[in-house]
Amino acid sequence: MASMPGFLSDWPWKSLGSFKYVILAPWAIHSTYSFFAQDKSERGMIRFLVMPFLLWRMLHNQIWISFSRYRNAKGVSRIVDKGIEFEQVDRERNWDDQLLFTAIVQYLYMYSVPGLSELPWWNSHGVVMTILLHAGPVEFLYYWFHIALHHHYLYSRYHSHHYSSIVTEPITSIIHPFAEHIAYFPLFSIPMLVIVYTRTASIVAAYGYITYIDFMNNLGHCNFEIIPKWLYRILPPLKFIMYTPSFHSLHHTQFRTNYSLFMPFYDYVYGTMDKSTDQLHHSTLKREEESPDVVHLTHLTTTASIYHLRLGFASLASRPQSSKWYLWLMWPLTLWSMIITWVYSCTFMVQSNRFKKLVLQTWVISKYNMQYLMEWQKEPINRVIEKAISDADRKGAKVVSLGLLNQGELNSYGELYVKRNPKLKVKVVDGSCLAAAIVINSIPKGTTQVLLRGKLNKVAYAIVFTLCQKGIQVATVLEEEYVKLKRSLDYIAESNLIFSQSYTQKTWLVGDGLTEEEQLKASEGTLFIPYNQFPLKKHRKDCTYHYTPAMLTPTSLENLHSCENWLPRRVMSAWRIAGIVHALEEWNEHECGHTMLNMDKVWQAALLHGFQPLAAPAQSKY
Repeated sequence: MASMPGFLSDWPWKSLGSFKYVILAPWAIHSTYSFFAQDKSERGMIRFLVMPFLLWRMLHNQIWISFSRYRNAKGVSRIVDKGIEFEQVDRERNWDDQLLFTAIVQYLYMYSVPGLSELPWWNSHGVVMTILLHAGPVEFLYYWFHIALHHHYLYSRYHSHHYSSIVTEPITSIIHPFAEHIAYFPLFSIPMLVIVYTRTASIVAAYGYITYIDFMNNLGHCNFEIIPKWLYRILPPLKFIMYTPSFHSLHHTQFRTNYSLFMPFYDYVYGTMDKSTDQLHHSTLKREEESPDVVHLTHLTTTASIYHLRLGFASLASRPQSSKWYLWLMWPLTLWSMIITWVYSCTFMVQSNRFKKLVLQTWVISKYNMQYLMEWQKEPINRVIEKAISDADRKGAKVVSLGLLNQGELNSYGELYVKRNPKLKVKVVDGSCLAAAIVINSIPKGTTQVLLRGKLNKVAYAIVFTLCQKGIQVATVLEEEYVKLKRSLDYIAESNLIFSQSYTQKTWLVGDGLTEEEQLKASEGTLFIPYNQFPLKKHRKDCTYHYTPAMLTPTSLENLHSCENWLPRRVMSAWRIAGIVHALEEWNEHECGHTMLNMDKVWQAALLHGFQPLAAPAQSKY
């Protein structure tokens, strides 16, 4: 909100939450029914198009959001280097309120102005008039209204809400208090009202003008420069009638310059053009893609996980991954995206962060969980991962960390790639050591015995060995697991490994394969601590389920505004943190295959760099 929120700052339908679109239902139903039920000569095409056009505007904005986040992650022509935080994402979460408001006003106009529902598709006079009216009255009036909004009274109560976002995203353009949008609407309605009352209006003019406003708003707030210098050399007047992203970015950082809407003409006329506008435009265009220091390789999980990525829906990416009912409505798009990723395997960047002079990037392998379980998919997946590691090595990365199923039996915990590429300079880290350390340090103090359940892996062996060395008994209920674990222990440690048919232990260390039946055997108040990458499915309300191995990140880690899969905000998985710590400590060895680093050394290094352990969540949460 603004620093001193004024009258009508909140949207009227705020209390409805995600159900706010129900207020459009009566008009949408009536216009649809009228369109199909009435005679062809009486149909109101423009009324029927309100809802499809609303969906188009949402899609248009989402394309800009995804494209902007991708370009900013790469760093190409990025304007402002500061990061975005969760506070900004939350503030801009309801960017569709403005679209909803516009649709409501459109319905009101069309049902109250005679003849408005019978507009032709095209009228050249109306199109030309719309262009001229925008370039003249709209741009002129907006310029002075914008200056007025920067007066202390209006700025503190309304306009400061918009400028809370120093680093802009496309949707920042429409993040204003409700009262401010009420003031904007008559201004932008000038061309529409004139062409309606001069009987030159058309569907193309009306919806084309709104699309133009959306396009220019998104362009000005995308935080990367896209307008080439040669365009202004070929068409010099364009400099006065079309702004650039760097032009408007200066307004968000300097506040008292570059007030124009989309045409800088009035800033030139009245002397409010920022002197560094041209220089920033030129220097920004020269910025090349950033070279990463640490690359974390992850992959898609569920079929809907693509929407939870940072490049997907910001509202979903900023919260722990969970199932949403409305994503079922998008199953055709979900299916199409799955087919594309299945046929065309690739790796794409989704996030870039900064921490202690390191550039951290997250790359996603376009494969789903189900594909990792298919034997015939293992070699294709390995080829994609190997290529990603080679690309990271070529770009000068120091460390590549392997997340989720990009390690393990698939590739001997990354050892396969090191053997295939003996000249690799980048260090491959599977993160098993830190994951084991986090599990061990999550065990409540005073615990003398734990139960180990689930599929054995590298992390499980490391945990058992360390606990037994420390004198904590590890129980297992399967004889086969007991035999395997015993072989990995020395004479002193094996005395603390016990075979038990009891499930009475209060602390369970669990991995893949833990069944519902086994969970039901646990006593009340049992603490389940996962040592694998994926969270357990909860079957007990009277027990506590810990997070998968992860730690809280330092506040100095920048641009962290999306959640890593199911983990809470500002929490990273052990496998991702391990790569960062490896680079910070400049350890000159791989952590893959059977190699395990010194667990205490890795744990202390993580704490030293500001990563903090997580407390077990309450029983009612996960």
